[in-house]
Amino acid sequence: MHDEEIKALAKVRIERADELITDAEKLLKNASFLSANNRAFYAAEKALKAVLALKGKDSATHNGVIKTFNSEFIHTPSEYFDRDDFRRIQSLDRIRTASDYDDFYIASKEDCERQVEEAKLLIKKVKEYLLSQGVMVSTQSD
Repeated sequence: MHDEEIKALAKVRIERADELITDAEKLLKNASFLSANNRAFYAAEKALKAVLALKGKDSATHNGVIKTFNSEFIHTPSEYFDRDDFRRIQSLDRIRTASDYDDFYIASKEDCERQVEEAKLLIKKVKEYLLSQGVMVSTQSD
């Protein structure tokens, strides 16, 4: 892929992350906590896939995305991401997995609010990184 195609892919992915986090917020507002947890994770994951695209990396699995992000942005010094971001995406994934597959998992409003806020924080950090890489231009809503 050429540089402009890679940037276009990253931009499409962050736009999808925005759409997914908006869905999560709506589901949270409507007390659909399990579904909101799911959408929050997918929003954060899609954002991470945006930054990975700039490194020429991708994965078809959740675990692969998380591991590759860890390798490319956490173990390699970065002014944009830190170990808390790795713990954040791991936690988002754990709660998403429980929400999706554990028949007895009870998602509380407070936990769901935290899930959505953690995803929003990751998305914000990804946008700052994408801005620094010339993928996005600054707007009032960013």
